[in-house]
Amino acid sequence: MAETLKVGIADMNVCLPPDTIMTIGLGSCVGIAIRDKQNKVGGLVHVMLPNSQEVKSSSNVAKFADTGILELVRRMEAKGAVRSRMVAKIAGGAKMFAFQSKNELAAVGERNVSATKQALAALKIPIIAEDTGENYGRTVTFNPDTGDYEIKAVGKPVRVI
Repeated sequence: MAETLKVGIADMNVCLPPDTIMTIGLGSCVGIAIRDKQNKVGGLVHVMLPNSQEVKSSSNVAKFADTGILELVRRMEAKGAVRSRMVAKIAGGAKMFAFQSKNELAAVGERNVSATKQALAALKIPIIAEDTGENYGRTVTFNPDTGDYEIKAVGKPVRVI
């Protein structure tokens, strides 16, 4: 029987079909779904911040784009995935507050998306679809069998990328 695995904030998981993975609460956070197209090992990481080097307590690798994506890829490889066959889809990185500010915290969504793209490029994992930015939160469900990344947002039609 298929199970939907839950990924919390600053968390990650890996699964095989017929299971799926979901996370809620992607505001400025980014959900990175990665899939080995051949054997369909899939993973999802919910990152909160762009760079582990910018904070004192960085022991939770899933919290950061620079460390979370790398750890997710390692866990997928442990399940038989091959990096050269991996592709990624990303969602989130919203600007959740409408005020104008030069404060970097106000732009954390943009910074998370940028750090995510840099980390994936460094690992040579192409991003084949994204739903990022804007000013609303998202809930996502990833199906590693089909590669579908379903995105739900309040007041918006369901989108599959």
